[in-house]
Amino acid sequence: MRVLITEDDDDLRVAVEAAVRGAGFAVDVAADIPAADEALSVNAYDCAVFDRMLPSGDSLRYVEQRRRAGWWVPVLFLTARDSVADRIAGLAYGDDYLVKPFEVLELVSRVRSLCRRSTPEPAASPSLRWRELALDSDRQEVRRGDIALNLTAKEFAVMRVLLAAGGEPVPRAELIASAWDEFVAPASNVLDVLIAQLRRKLGAPPVLHTVRGVGYVLR
Repeated sequence: MRVLITEDDDDLRVAVEAAVRGAGFAVDVAADIPAADEALSVNAYDCAVFDRMLPSGDSLRYVEQRRRAGWWVPVLFLTARDSVADRIAGLAYGDDYLVKPFEVLELVSRVRSLCRRSTPEPAASPSLRWRELALDSDRQEVRRGDIALNLTAKEFAVMRVLLAAGGEPVPRAELIASAWDEFVAPASNVLDVLIAQLRRKLGAPPVLHTVRGVGYVLR
């Protein structure tokens, strides 16, 4: 998933970019509206983050113009303007509104939620297979060879994403999003606990491995 971040404060832009990229997203950045407009003209994004007060003016007016032209990408506004009137104005054309100062992990969670909203859920395959692992959605069952694994609902959801990847690494953020709501931060250890449980249930030889700095992979 790809995110555009438009923020004129250099330190904040770097911090937000690092946090969103660290959560597994592809990220482009802009310091003002003209650069953001150029990026939007050549790239497809799942979410756009705009500081409201930029050197070229209020980004709300820019988003309003694009909305009237049929632009649908979810927008999160960042701003120090926290009055009720400002929030109402922002939500008239944006999809979320975060007041400065804010926690970066909360911003990442909100971005993840908006990206999910912009991407239709693919039809789930009723069955998936990777080597000796097989998943049956109708039975809510995962088997390793002839052995049925006793998985929780969250473990099953994570295994579905891993199996669908077919041996390719899956980012932490994607695995967390598959089993928890958007308010679970990518840095939370809930996924690590679940992965440890899955490894125990999958048995030997180990097939679920850590990809440092990315997430997990069946290999």
